[in-house]
Amino acid sequence: MTAFIGETRDLLERTPVLLGALLGGLSESWISTPDAADGWQPRDVVGHLISAELDDWIPRARRILESGTSEPFDPFDRFAHVGRDDHKTLDELLERFEQLRAESLVSLGELVGDADLERRGLHPVLGEVTIRELLATWAVHDLDHVAQIYAGLAGSHDGDVGPFKGNLGILLRREDPSAIPG
Repeated sequence: MTAFIGETRDLLERTPVLLGALLGGLSESWISTPDAADGWQPRDVVGHLISAELDDWIPRARRILESGTSEPFDPFDRFAHVGRDDHKTLDELLERFEQLRAESLVSLGELVGDADLERRGLHPVLGEVTIRELLATWAVHDLDHVAQIYAGLAGSHDGDVGPFKGNLGILLRREDPSAIPG
């Protein structure tokens, strides 16, 4: 296994652990604020990550391995979690994500080897992509959504920090990304 696959897998294994430790059992006062106006609350992000485990990363890797560029990926519904997860608690969603991610990583190990990294598939919007790019995007997608969760958590106590807000880039970024103190 290349360092690339091992390092990517290492990060992907950590996301459910991190989110479980960060969000599990937190009160509504922390988890009910979106990351930005019209953004997502932490439960929305976890629901979206579940959707990606079900319909994005491994299905697309399989499509590349089976069809190459002859058949494009199925479109991914970024909002599939809306409505689907309304009756679930955040803790239930975290558990489901952890289970699905573990299954995805087993599938990844069974499907993708070093020789597959440059194999190409067809994204319906972006055009040709490699398995390497798909795996890198999977890991960075996790990081992007972890940052989104942190922004929502911080935003939940925006009004409580008083004059300290000017020193907290995570809160300033929610209003104006260019206002981050340097």
